[in-house]
Amino acid sequence: MTSAQTAHSTCDIAVIGAGQAALQTIASLVTGGFDGTVTLIGDEPFLPYQRPPLSKKFLNGAFERDRLFLKPDSFYTDKAINIMLNTQVTEMDAAAKFLTCANDATLAFSKAVICTGSRPRALPISGSDLENIFDLRTIADIEAMRPHFKPGAKMVVVGGGYIGLETAASARQLGVDVTVVEAAERVLERVTKPELSKFFHQLHLDEGVEIITSAQVSGFTGETHVSGVTLNTGAAVPADLVVLGIGIVPNTELAEAAGLSVDDGIVVDALGRTSHGDIYAAGDCTNHPNDLLGRRLRLESVPNAIDQGKAVASDILGAPVEYAAIPWFWSDQYETKLQIAGLSDTADSLNLRGSYESGSFAIFHFAGTQLVCVEAVNRPAEFMAARQLIKEAAGGRVYEADMLVDETIKPKSWLG
Repeated sequence: MTSAQTAHSTCDIAVIGAGQAALQTIASLVTGGFDGTVTLIGDEPFLPYQRPPLSKKFLNGAFERDRLFLKPDSFYTDKAINIMLNTQVTEMDAAAKFLTCANDATLAFSKAVICTGSRPRALPISGSDLENIFDLRTIADIEAMRPHFKPGAKMVVVGGGYIGLETAASARQLGVDVTVVEAAERVLERVTKPELSKFFHQLHLDEGVEIITSAQVSGFTGETHVSGVTLNTGAAVPADLVVLGIGIVPNTELAEAAGLSVDDGIVVDALGRTSHGDIYAAGDCTNHPNDLLGRRLRLESVPNAIDQGKAVASDILGAPVEYAAIPWFWSDQYETKLQIAGLSDTADSLNLRGSYESGSFAIFHFAGTQLVCVEAVNRPAEFMAARQLIKEAAGGRVYEADMLVDETIKPKSWLG
């Protein structure tokens, strides 16, 4: 591994950002035999690492920090990848193909890949500058909040999405008293249908979490450290610490200032190409087409970052393979594993395999006669089959709901 020390340097490929999409782009270039120079620029002090475990196994102590990293140091050293950490790119001159950094370093490139990811949505309200109010996005965030996760401590989680609920689960496993405050009428409202929301709501109640819905946080109270959360209903919730989980914002400012097309993400094609011929983008920060779904979308998921990184590298290597995949996601809460294939936002009906009461089931969502999404709770076989089923359904194949919910028919028999 090398580290850029000079004020000005050059490279063939500049990768801006040090997350999953950045690492996959570099790994795919290496695998594909790329023999040019590559520079990885990250604004954190860490090499690329996994983010999903942050709110789960890293937060509850099951993972040590070293287990988070996607590649060992030797990968970068052996492949002569130039590394610039603790470095924020402040300006991109797309025409000159030139980067300027906050530490006054500059970098000329032949091609660039923007993998700037996303950041937590801010909550600029009274008291937001008090201590012990945390975001949940980086290693530093977790290491700052983890010492406060003690039995009997009172924590308020603002936001009842996946990140908020995963954090609540990790905290309860450590004996923390948890209250979740959600502005919508139900938890997970933005990402799933009412049936799954109800299941997870009850799961957390059974684990001792208090859940307040249809309430917005209007302020934080305390002198130097947060001591309470005030709601727009007039209620006040005691808090020794607060975790904010109200969504993320794509980091598109660098691309927009450089004149690249931006529309709810950096606009790219199926190969990750932006509106500039020598600049690509991949990961959470992009708005990309999906021919299988017949629309453009921005996804916040590891599989999307990996697949886009592969597509970008394939084009740079001169052997383009367009990205088109059925989205999939997962969430671990307590001993419950949720796995989702497809998107349920267009669905107008659902069918259940198993039962909610058993804690083991799969929900099949249909838009008309087309299977568009499967939500599997502790049902890995159904999830694995669903990814292929939804892809085939997007191509016109029709699946009968009666067959999918019949427990005497094994998921593997659906394939072929």
